Amino acid sequence: MVEPDPKASAAGPRLGAPVTLGISTLDPGLRPPAMPAGRRVTVRVRMLDDSEELFDVSQRAPGKVLFDLVCTHMNLIEGDYFGLEFQDHHKMTVWLDLIKPLMKQLRRPKHTVLRFVVKFYPPDPAQLLEELTRYLFALQLKQDLSAGRLTCNDSSSALMVSHVVQSEIGDFEGSQSRSHLLNNNYIPDQMALMDRIMEFHSKNTGQTPAESDYQLLEVARRLEMYGVRQHPAKDREGTQLSLAASHTGVLVFQGHTRINAFNWSKVRKLSFKRKRFLIKLRADLNSSYQDTLEFLMGSRDCCKVFWKICVEYHAFFRLFEEPKPKPKPVLFTRGSSFRFRYQGRHGAQELKVARSISSSSVDLCSVSLRPSVFSLSSGGGVVSGGPQPAASPGAPRPHALLNGQKHSLDLCGLSPDGRQPSPLTSPLLYDAGCVRTDDEDEVRRKRFPNDRAYFIAKELLTTERTYLKDLEVVSSFQAAVALDEAAPEPLRSSLFSNFEPLYKFHSSFLRDLEQRVALWEGRSNAHIKGEYQHIGDVMLKNIQGLKPLTANLQRQAEALVDLDQACRSSRRLQDVCRDFELQKVCYVPLNVFLLRPLHRLTHYKQILERFCKHYPPTHGDFRDCRAALADVTEVVEQLRGSMLKMENFQKLLELKKDLIGIDNLVIPGRVGGGEEFIRLGCLSKLSGKGLQQRMFFLFNDVILYTSRGMTATNQFKVHGQLPLHGMTIRESEDEWGVPNAFTLIGQQQSVVVAASSLSEMEKWMEDIKMAIDLAAETSNGPASDILSVDNKFPEDSSAEAESEDDLAAPRGPPEKPPPHRANTTVHVCWHRNTSVSMLDFSLAVENQLSGNLLRKFKNSNGWQKLWVVFTNFSLFFYKTHQDDYPLASLPLLGYSVTVPSEAENIHKDYVFKLHFKSHVYYFRSESEYTFERCVRSPRQGLSC
Repeated sequence: MVEPDPKASAAGPRLGAPVTLGISTLDPGLRPPAMPAGRRVTVRVRMLDDSEELFDVSQRAPGKVLFDLVCTHMNLIEGDYFGLEFQDHHKMTVWLDLIKPLMKQLRRPKHTVLRFVVKFYPPDPAQLLEELTRYLFALQLKQDLSAGRLTCNDSSSALMVSHVVQSEIGDFEGSQSRSHLLNNNYIPDQMALMDRIMEFHSKNTGQTPAESDYQLLEVARRLEMYGVRQHPAKDREGTQLSLAASHTGVLVFQGHTRINAFNWSKVRKLSFKRKRFLIKLRADLNSSYQDTLEFLMGSRDCCKVFWKICVEYHAFFRLFEEPKPKPKPVLFTRGSSFRFRYQGRHGAQELKVARSISSSSVDLCSVSLRPSVFSLSSGGGVVSGGPQPAASPGAPRPHALLNGQKHSLDLCGLSPDGRQPSPLTSPLLYDAGCVRTDDEDEVRRKRFPNDRAYFIAKELLTTERTYLKDLEVVSSFQAAVALDEAAPEPLRSSLFSNFEPLYKFHSSFLRDLEQRVALWEGRSNAHIKGEYQHIGDVMLKNIQGLKPLTANLQRQAEALVDLDQACRSSRRLQDVCRDFELQKVCYVPLNVFLLRPLHRLTHYKQILERFCKHYPPTHGDFRDCRAALADVTEVVEQLRGSMLKMENFQKLLELKKDLIGIDNLVIPGRVGGGEEFIRLGCLSKLSGKGLQQRMFFLFNDVILYTSRGMTATNQFKVHGQLPLHGMTIRESEDEWGVPNAFTLIGQQQSVVVAASSLSEMEKWMEDIKMAIDLAAETSNGPASDILSVDNKFPEDSSAEAESEDDLAAPRGPPEKPPPHRANTTVHVCWHRNTSVSMLDFSLAVENQLSGNLLRKFKNSNGWQKLWVVFTNFSLFFYKTHQDDYPLASLPLLGYSVTVPSEAENIHKDYVFKLHFKSHVYYFRSESEYTFERCVRSPRQGLSC
């Protein structure tokens, strides 16, 4: 993951760029603004070279913090020409607002990929002062050419491609140039222009990569489609057109032909009203145009997006100094406000545009070369933007260091000391009867390679071993279903036909990995020649072999829905599933195993990204890894929508087993349109008997609150629901004198709750506010009732305030209660008094780990070697990777991971400590890379 510390980008060595702060604000000497407090999220950004980087930012941070981190990471000075774009929840491509908090823009940060792209195209590349900036522009033009956006005649296309090829492979050499063009496609109809491209390439001899980038920009800037992003529209007669904003003004296209242009100096006002986009021109007696031009766009959102783009383009290319502030209205303002901060050539500036309810407009009459009277108006109100205060220096970002440094990484926050944890760990986790090992393992490790790439490859191997074991669990379940006649034939055939090809493929893949890693470790003479110290060829071959199985992966995930529907209609099949989950081999819920094939794709993608980040572009393994990464990314993107739906569906099925008193939490046939899980965890609810611990479940339209029963089922009894439609939330610590308290104010009742810590309160309040906003956008009224009839309690009834002691009596449990797992997420959250969000679940799925670790207890001397699997917020311990089931498990919710202090006398390398209250465990990893994966970043390591 990219840390906020400024470092040179990968382009630096090629360009010889000096190491500078690279803050993209054009305010000299400033560091990024301080990171706001609050829950961190990991945001994925795709760069112009198609690599992806992860940035850890606060949800409360404005977009500018993320943008500055990206620019700092690349050592980019002229960041004002660039922006971050993404698809919002309406599937529209929009620019990241630099003023608004990220939580207000990214509905699902984990599943949103932001693209770092050129936002403002200057008319003359000479305006770009930095060689790195011109290189990034060249990458953008390369993408525009490939996607068909930069249309032009054949001669211009061939000339631009020749400059790209010169930049990538150097001077012309016939066979090399032809081979490169056959393996790389730069324009849609490249084969027809092959000879012309090579002819132009032969004339570029002697050009450096930087000179080739400059020549590419020189050719592109003269093209009519240079920097054009078309937005579909119609004129009043219904003719299909498209609009675009540029440095000159608003452009009108029919197809790829420009048919009109309205220069900024001629435009007086831009506005939109519902689907209509309006351009008001200055009065001109010599012009035949109407005073106001009207275009019809696809929706109000389309109009709004294009209107914002026009305002930003006008401000960027026409505003030459900061606008002067005007007094704010004393009594009231009209409408809400759209604010944006653009990285102008003359400094970072913030503009504020007043917006009425039904329409928006910006008056451009004075926004030109006379900025002292700059005004932005809407309706009758006029509001001016003023200069933005200077950003404060950035705060240091926390990260764990190697042994000897006292820096803590809190995974989930400690539970209050006053509460006793439940015995959630196996007796095998304690010190008695452990098999010890001495330092012979350390001697053995020194014989193996110490290259970082080797340990990345070893992680791939160890996780593949665990994954194949999980597939064998699914195979065992299929065998149990096949023997039972209660399972419908379509379900049995679907499970077998989709699963068998996947199992066969991964068995072969594992054999290839084991062979290559064995050669890499030097178990033959091959390592002397260095012929097998790479893995990209193995990955590329097998990823290409996996692509034809995409349909099987899709249907394997959908088997989760088929299985649930079959269980609803067959009590016998329910019993089969229940009995199978009681077996030791099924160490996590059965439904989790069924989604493993989808999750494994994301693991391949992350591992290949680590290889590409580690290798220099000149390394022999780099090209194969990049090609494999491109292939697996294509499959991941193709299946991403299905994976998100199935993850939510799986979580709802799991919660259904833990809750009593719910009618329609999971509705058959509504996988993508029913309830959406957001967060679960403990809060103390204020009632007539004082504060009492309750388990809360937050969905996209309702909050449920429950108490744990003491019956044979150990399920949670639902007391009531709070619809989110019309709900408000406020902090109430001072009002009730209870630390970390807040009030949920619904339309029919209000509930006062208290979190165990300030961080827990912030997590809950952020997620609830987000859910309230989503409910307001997506619903037309109160949520439907999801409680059973016999489970509804009148407000202030005695049932509302009953304690756990009152729940001890049996209440008619079913004949065969569902299996109880002491380490399920809900029960662990209850005992550890913490909470988990859907984002946390997704991160835990992405960051699964497995491999050998040495473990030591607090008061012991020897180290025990174990095979450890981290998944579902738990560590599962095996004697070896060949064991069929774990010997013990350790749920990590509430645990902290730190580095031992000097006083603890752990004089070994790569040691980290897991501790919760009086429970302390020490673990040793075999390398710095493995140590970092487990400890250094809580979003990449043992994330809980």
